[in-house]
Amino acid sequence: MKARQESKSVNLQPLPGFMRGGGEVSCLLQAMDWGRSPLGPPDAWSPALKGVVATLLSAEAQIVLFWGPQYAALYNDAYWPTIGDKHPAALGQPAQVHWRELWDDLEPLLRGVRETGVSFSAKDRPFYIERHGPGETAYFDVSYSAVREADGAVGGVLCIVTETSERVYFQHRQAFLQELRQALPGLGQAERIEAHAVRRLAKELGAARVCFGEDLGDGRYRVGQEWAAHVPPITGINQYAALDPALREALLAGQVVQRNYEANSAMPGFQGLCATLHAPVLRAERLEAMLAVHFHTPHAWTPNECVLVQETASQVWAAITHARAERALHALNEDLEERVVNMLAQREASLVHLHEARKAEIIGQLSGGIAHDLNNMLTPIIASFELLRRHPQQERAERLIDGGLQAAERARNLVGRLLSFARRQTLKPVTVSLAALVADMHELMARSLGPAIVLQVDIDTALPGVLVDPHQLELALLNLVVNARDAMSEGGQLIIRAGANEGSVPRPRGLEGGRQLWLQVSDNGCGMSDEVLEHCIEPFYSTKGVGRGTGLGLPMVQGLALQSGGGFSIRSWVGRGTEATLWLPASEAEVVERFVETDAPQQAQRPTRVLLVDDEPLVRQATLMQLRALGYEVTEAQGPAEALGLLDQGLVPDALLTDHVMAEMTGARLAQQVRERLGQLPVLIITGYTNLTPRELHGFDVLRKPFRQDELGRSLARLLTARG
Repeated sequence: MKARQESKSVNLQPLPGFMRGGGEVSCLLQAMDWGRSPLGPPDAWSPALKGVVATLLSAEAQIVLFWGPQYAALYNDAYWPTIGDKHPAALGQPAQVHWRELWDDLEPLLRGVRETGVSFSAKDRPFYIERHGPGETAYFDVSYSAVREADGAVGGVLCIVTETSERVYFQHRQAFLQELRQALPGLGQAERIEAHAVRRLAKELGAARVCFGEDLGDGRYRVGQEWAAHVPPITGINQYAALDPALREALLAGQVVQRNYEANSAMPGFQGLCATLHAPVLRAERLEAMLAVHFHTPHAWTPNECVLVQETASQVWAAITHARAERALHALNEDLEERVVNMLAQREASLVHLHEARKAEIIGQLSGGIAHDLNNMLTPIIASFELLRRHPQQERAERLIDGGLQAAERARNLVGRLLSFARRQTLKPVTVSLAALVADMHELMARSLGPAIVLQVDIDTALPGVLVDPHQLELALLNLVVNARDAMSEGGQLIIRAGANEGSVPRPRGLEGGRQLWLQVSDNGCGMSDEVLEHCIEPFYSTKGVGRGTGLGLPMVQGLALQSGGGFSIRSWVGRGTEATLWLPASEAEVVERFVETDAPQQAQRPTRVLLVDDEPLVRQATLMQLRALGYEVTEAQGPAEALGLLDQGLVPDALLTDHVMAEMTGARLAQQVRERLGQLPVLIITGYTNLTPRELHGFDVLRKPFRQDELGRSLARLLTARG
C-alpha cells in the first residue's frame, strides 16, 4: 500500500508488454525510477532478461531473479511475502543491500551458479532472515538455476523457493516433545521432572532462564526448579502482581502472555531480562501451573515458540501429576494391610451406625405416620374443651376442663416433637440474625435457668444471617438450655456462642460443604459418660426420672438442623460439662425483622357463610361448633362430591374451609374446582399432615391441626379481610 501511494508522484510510463499481468509488482515496476537501479531502463534489457521477467511475473510459484554481477532482485507477487518488510524497497536493487544479514550465506550459492552454470537445490534449507523486525531462522525448499544470455553467458540466477518453516518447526517440536514424553515419566519425582524439562527447553530456545511455577490459588505461584544463566534466582513463592498485575487473569483466560521490559528492570529476579513468555496449564477452567521463558535481549516470539512452550508446560504438568499419583498410590499400598484392618473395623462400626440409623428411620416413619391421626383426634378434643370453657361451669368442672386443655396442648407439643425428630414438619425458613433471636429470648431463658445459673451470651451482631425457621430454632435453643439447666442442679454457668470460624469448632460428621454458622450452648455441669453420650440423640432415650422428660428434646434439635441443611453435634466430659453445637446454612439475604402478630378480629364482622368440608365426622362437628361460636354461618359437607353438589344447587359461600387428605380428592384440588366456579373465593385448608409442600397445596393458606378457636378465627378473618 505504501508503494502504491508513493507511485502517485511518479510520471508513469507505458508498461512494456513483458511486464504486464504481474499484479502489484507490475505496478511497482511501472512506477520505478530505473535510473537508480543497476538494471537500467527496461527498454534496454536483453531479450533473455525480458523473457524470464515475463515468465516469473505471471507465475504462481514463489520466484526471485538475481540479475547481473550485483544480483539485482526482481520477483513476483507470490514471492514478496517471504521477505516481509524488505518489500518493496528490495525490488530492482542489489541483493547485498537488502539481504545483508544472510549475504554471507546466500552469496556463495548465487556466485556458484553464476560462475559455473550448475544448478543448486536443497530441501529445508535454513536461512537467517530479518523480515519482520528481529531476526529468525526460516526454512525453504530452494532451486537455483542459471539464466543464459543469447551468447551463452550466465546473466542471472533464477530462484524458485517454497517456505517450509511451519513443517520443519512442527517436526522439530514433535521430536523435542517426544523426547520429553520418553524421559519425564522415568524421573519419578516432581523436582527431577521440572529440572530436566526447564534445562532442555532453555537449551532448545537459547533462553536466559526457564522456570516452572505451580499456581497456589491466592495470587501467588511457587517455583520449584529453574534453569538460569547469569540472572538472579526466583525459586520459592512469588507474587503474580509483582511481575504484572494482569498476568494471572490473562493466564486464567488461557492466554500465552508475551512481555518486553527494560533491561534494568527493578523487579526482583528480573534484572537484566528484556523479554518473557508465560504459558498456562488449565484444568477444568482452573489455573494449575505455568511455564515461563526469559531472554536477555528483546525477542519477537514466533508462533512456533509459543506452541512449543505451551505444549511443554502441559507435558510437564501431566508428568508431575502422574508422578504424584504414583507416589500416593505407592504410599497407599505400603500400608495396605493396616488400612484393611482399619477398614474392617470401620465396617463393623458402620454396621452398628447403620442399624441405629435404620432403627431411627423406622421410628421416624412411625412418628410421621401416626402424627396425622393424632392431630385429627386432638382437633375435636381441643375444640370441645374450648367450647365447654366458654360456658359458665362449676369450679370443679372448670378445673377439669383446664386440665383437659393442658393435657391436649401437651399432646400437641409432643406430636410436634415427633414430627421434628422425623424431619416431617413443614418449616418456614427465613434469614434470621442469631444475635437478635438470642437477645429476644434472653429474659425467657434467664427465667428458665433460675438465679443459681449465670447466663452469658457471646454473639457478634455483625455475623451474617442463617436460613432457618425462627420459631423452631427458638424451641430447639430452649430445649438445649433446659437440658443444660438440669445438668447443673447446684448452679453454674451457661454460655451461648455463635460464629462462622469453622476452625475453632469441629464440623459434625456428614455435613456437606457450603458456608455454615454455628450456635453453641455449653455448660459446666455434671457432663455425660461415653455410654450416655453415645445414646443421647436416640429418640425416647432419657436419663431423667419417669415423667420428667420425653427423650425427644435432642432428637428434635437434630431433626431441625438436618431438615434445615445443617448439622448437630454434642460433646461432653464427666464432671466438666457439655457442649451442644447447632450448624445452620449461612444466608446473604436481608435479615427478616421479627414482629409480634397482632390479634386479628376473631368474631365474624358481618354475616359470612363458610362451606366446611371434612370426611372425619368428629373433626367436622367440632370445627362446625367453633365456627358458629365465632359467629359464622356454616354449611357442612362430608366430602368433596357433596360440596360440589351444593354449589350446583346454587350455594354461594363467602369462604371455603376444607380438610386436605380425603378419599375422593384432596382439599387443594377441591379448592381449585370451587374457584373455577366462583372466582377468587377465600380458601383455608386444615390438615393434620405437616410435611406437605406449597406445590402440593397449590399455594392455598393452611391451618395445621389441631388448632384452637382463636387460631381458626384469626386465620379466617385474615383471609376475608384480604379479600375486602
